[in-house]
Formats: sequence, structure tokens, C-alpha cells
Amino acid sequence: MIRISNEQVIYAMSRDNQPVATVKSGSEVVFETCDCFSDQITAEDTVFQALDWQRINPATGPVFVEDAQPGDVLRVTIKQISFTREHAVMVTAPGLGVIGDELHAPQVSIIPVANGKARLTGGIEVPLRPMIGVIGVAPAGEPISCGTPDSHGGNMDCKEIVAGSTLWLPVNVPGALFALGDLHAAMGDGEVSVCGLEIPGEVTVKLEVVKNRTLPLPMLENDHTLFTLASALTLDDAAAMATRNMAHFIADNSDLSLAEAISVMSITGDLQICQVVDPLKTCRFALPKTVADQLGLSVVGVEE
Repeated sequence: MIRISNEQVIYAMSRDNQPVATVKSGSEVVFETCDCFSDQITAEDTVFQALDWQRINPATGPVFVEDAQPGDVLRVTIKQISFTREHAVMVTAPGLGVIGDELHAPQVSIIPVANGKARLTGGIEVPLRPMIGVIGVAPAGEPISCGTPDSHGGNMDCKEIVAGSTLWLPVNVPGALFALGDLHAAMGDGEVSVCGLEIPGEVTVKLEVVKNRTLPLPMLENDHTLFTLASALTLDDAAAMATRNMAHFIADNSDLSLAEAISVMSITGDLQICQVVDPLKTCRFALPKTVADQLGLSVVGVEE
């Protein structure tokens, strides 16, 4: 199995990035990752102002996938997520997050992570739910910072991107140039402080090229739910885009009209927030597979 070292990272997703490895469609790849601060925080007395903000949200890669051409879809099956450190880090600071305007000084926290739980301030214990914050491919146009989400993926900070889920991404350039990073041991919807439980680790994924499939990308699925993901400058626009994408996915792949699809979504679906703290906000629309199955819907389509 191919392993990509966390010494091979990018800070922007770009068609000009040189691939660090080339793999065949169907390959499994292990990505070693740094935390979102490039492992700069080593203790709670780390000076916040001394952090190098040019080294935020590194993504390991990119990997060139053979036979991936613009117009194709990259199917990313997340097989496993593990951690390589027994603590996570978090920060709060003036100007960061949703209510950083009420803070007067930065605070760095070291959060113990062990036995499937994290111990937060105040002795609160929460279960771990490992997820990937930054995951995507090169955009078709100008480079996009790994801190920013968009239609190529990127820093979507969607807490449903976990082991056992499958992410569908557009191929915008030859080889796709796939990369990932920014693991969280756990994170709530919104990521309101601008941090999850930031931690380095390893991620095993299977990368497959899908031909002749038109989808409103990015899309995500697990055993129970189909999701459309969308990022935009405002939360309103991201919410509308995620909803619109799901409505058209249903109408284009079932016998329902667009009006009927919208009605079904209004009763059975959930419009959810991923994050509100990045340069673009991200929402997801969740459709239960119990509904999708009745409509004969599949992200893969007729091949499945």
C-alpha cells in the first residue's frame, strides 16, 4: 500500500502542484497528516502570536490518479482514520470564530485524547468521532487555499466525513491531484470557535475514477444517508445551493418532478450546517437512504 508522508504537504490546492505519487484507480493510499497548525503548538504556553499563519491547514499530497480526466468523478472511500498523538489542540482568540469579538486574549488548550474520549475544560468527557476537515482535488481555475472550501472540496469541515463514508469529488484536471488533512478527533456542527479537536493522524482511503456520471458535486454518503455539500460566501447561499443540488439530483435520477422532489425533501430531509468560520460557509442537505432506496436513487447510478 502506498504511504504519503506528512512531510509532503500543500497549503493551496492547485493544478500547478506537482504530485508526490501516482496511483491506479482502485488503489488504497495511506495519508500521514499534521494537525491544522502544522504541529506548531506543543504546550499550553505556546505563544499564539508566534504561530506561522502561512502554515495553517496543510493537506498531505497531492496524489495523481491514473485515468482521471476532467469531467470524471473521483470516488473517495474513507477506510480508516487513526491518531498519532494522545492529545488534541484548540485555540480561541479575539476575532476568530463566531463570537471572537467578545474575547480579549488568545487561549491555547491541550486536550487529552485517550480510551475513545476527550477530556475538555471543566472535566467534561466527550466521545471521539474522528473526521477529516480538509479533503479535495485541484480546482479548474486559480489555486484555492487549503483553508477555503468550494466545489473542489477543500476545508469543508463536515463532521460526516468519517471512516465508512464515501466522498464524491469532481475531477477538474488530469489526475485529479487529491489531497487531505486537518483531522479532528471530534467537532460539532458549525465549528464555532474556528477549531475542532485538532490532531495529527493517518487516513486510509480508496481512490476510484468514475466515468460517465453527472452529479451535483461534492456529494457524500454513508450507510444511512446521502448528502449534497455546498460552500458559499454566505450561509444563506450555501444552504440554498446544497438544497438545490439535492433537488436536482433527485429529479434527474428518479421519476419525480422537481416540484415533487422539493416536497419530499421538505418532509424527509434535513438541511444542516457544516461550518460557519471559513472564508466560505458550508452546508449539507441530508436525504435518508430509506427514502432514496424507495426512489431507486444511487450516487453510483446504474453501475451499482
